[in-house]
Amino acid sequence: MRSREPGGVRATRRLLAACGLASRTPTADPQASPVALVYRGPASSPGCPEAVAALLKSSRWGFDVRYVGPAEDVPLSARALAGATLYAQPGGESLADGYGHLRRDREAIRRFVRSGGRYLGFCLGGYLAGATPGFGLLPGDTDQYIASSGATVATTDSTVVEVTWQGRPRALFFQDGPYFWVRPGADVDVLASYPNGTIAALVAQFGAGRVGVVGPHPEATDDWYDDAGLDAVRLGADLGLDLVDSVMR
Repeated sequence: MRSREPGGVRATRRLLAACGLASRTPTADPQASPVALVYRGPASSPGCPEAVAALLKSSRWGFDVRYVGPAEDVPLSARALAGATLYAQPGGESLADGYGHLRRDREAIRRFVRSGGRYLGFCLGGYLAGATPGFGLLPGDTDQYIASSGATVATTDSTVVEVTWQGRPRALFFQDGPYFWVRPGADVDVLASYPNGTIAALVAQFGAGRVGVVGPHPEATDDWYDDAGLDAVRLGADLGLDLVDSVMR
């Protein structure tokens, strides 16, 4: 997201305790579980990395989930990425602020994905997969959904947005997330669209790797809805897992 996420310290602590997550040094041991790195630092908001980590931990891929960032035991670096299968960029503050913190990691992330790694971007992480500014991982770019023609959301506050995911209507937590546009003829797998027809989630190839991005927040927990005074009719974890499966195929 481009502005502050809900979640807070209370939800963060519960997620950490429930998932048993800790920062550990990545390993390239081929017999080990696939390592999934989740960014946690100034380019993310409290509760966002933990929600993404919990989603990955609950997937069928048996990930060894670890945090990377400037205050973690392991910083984000080419060396850390070399031992990983997947890198996830969660929601955070504004695009300009987030990219300012991650600009120097751009080439390391691009090399990681190009050589076969997987990238997952949620809201701000989706914006950062674009090019203006961003990591340049998409065959196109991103823009604000609320600024698109016919958008059904007009606020930057926390709310719910309707999407069609794999042909099914769903409502997901949303806070100023992106839509994705792709160049004509680009080979992408569109997982979800907003009511105005713009893309809400997609998976694309980048070199030998794959990139999965989503504008809303399928990883959002009930705490996010409670803190924002929203009704969580149905959480979106199943859609988040579909995104994980799609990027890992």
